[in-house]
Amino acid sequence: MTQWAGRTAVEIAEAVRRKEATPREVVAGHLARIAEADGRVGAFRVVRAAAALEEADAVGARADLAQLPLAGVPVAVKDNLPVRGESTRNGSAATPATPAAEDHVTVARLRAAGAVVVGLTHVPELCVFGTTDGVHGIARNPWDPSRTAGGSSGGSAAAVAAGLVPIALGNDGMGSLRIPAAHCGLVGLKPGTGRVPRDLGGGWFGMSENGPLATTAADARLMFSVLAGEPVTDSGGSAPTGKGPGLDIAFSTRSPIAGVGVGAAYAGLARQAARALAGAGHQVATAHPPYPLSFGTVILARWTGGTAQDARGLDPRLLAPRTRRHAAIGRLAARLGMLRSDHGAALNERLDPFFEKYDVLVTPALARRGPAADAWHERGWLANMLVNTACSPMSPPWNLSGRPALAVPFGTLPSGLPGSVQLVGRPGAEHQLLDLAAQLEELRPWRRTAPVEASGSTRR
Repeated sequence: MTQWAGRTAVEIAEAVRRKEATPREVVAGHLARIAEADGRVGAFRVVRAAAALEEADAVGARADLAQLPLAGVPVAVKDNLPVRGESTRNGSAATPATPAAEDHVTVARLRAAGAVVVGLTHVPELCVFGTTDGVHGIARNPWDPSRTAGGSSGGSAAAVAAGLVPIALGNDGMGSLRIPAAHCGLVGLKPGTGRVPRDLGGGWFGMSENGPLATTAADARLMFSVLAGEPVTDSGGSAPTGKGPGLDIAFSTRSPIAGVGVGAAYAGLARQAARALAGAGHQVATAHPPYPLSFGTVILARWTGGTAQDARGLDPRLLAPRTRRHAAIGRLAARLGMLRSDHGAALNERLDPFFEKYDVLVTPALARRGPAADAWHERGWLANMLVNTACSPMSPPWNLSGRPALAVPFGTLPSGLPGSVQLVGRPGAEHQLLDLAAQLEELRPWRRTAPVEASGSTRR
């Protein structure tokens, strides 16, 4: 019997379209994998076993099965996006358990393309922090379950890295796709502004974008194209733009946040990636984006201010202490006039000359090792802030500026965990970034999924 868990979305969809497998067989195989391994990983808040099998049968009966880009592909959805018939808890005890009446538009697009939603994945409360833990559970890094999967799309990243699903839907307000992708050895794409429907309430003042988590550049490209409403090829894959001429690429390990440095191992992997791209024919130079000194203050105001918006109407007694403090600081920032609407435009005014000279920026995806998989929601606000900021200072500028950014696996860290680098592009350059990710995948192939065993042990 063919094992479908661990296969790519491109492979699965092609097999289903050719009727070499049925959607039910594929989904059942992944549900079995979830039952075996998720107790070790903690990716899912809800597993939709019965509903997913029914929906798989419905996909298999579709007259347009042979044209579906994601035919029969199991997908996990981050638990801050509505899935019809399921509650959207957003990692909190304060949110209602009322089932959603309709799918979020991104979920609807995945289903229209033939995907089957097998479950909703864990997030930190209100998707605030870079560790995925809370009253509903803790998401662990499948490569080392003693470490966090990252956040806030940590459950989605853990599900993909453990081979529980081939692709997952998440979102990114300050790195919430790229951070867990980097921890878990995945491709995680934050699209640029306006490329994928958002509709995330306040959306952290326009900084948050929905996007894919995948084990290959091809799967990330396919899922992004479906989410963005782009055409895909007859075979179901999304057509790459081609390698084309060499790009002008800038390389930088400078942190955007003053006083927060990048560890030598993380800077070293990014340097190796830059050399690999130079060897592939691109023009690579060390150059640092002109981050303003005030960036740390600006992004803190928006981070906390977005949380204050999301916490409106929720019973504060049911929120974790770190969330309450974060929201209170956001309300203070609003009263002090720190949430000006022109911050993004001001940042882009500084960055535009840099990106007129360079097509792409390469940076480390992370600056430090991820913290332990622990109940960080029970700890104080300052402890959470310090560990989050030290680990992942490289991602927030691209949310505020609205530029596409992507985390791609590269190399191995001294801890044995997967390494990762970040690629940042001009507006509309998502496919260009995916092309570069595919080049890095070809130059330095990575192991796609972690060896999480059914027994609950993880080989190292």
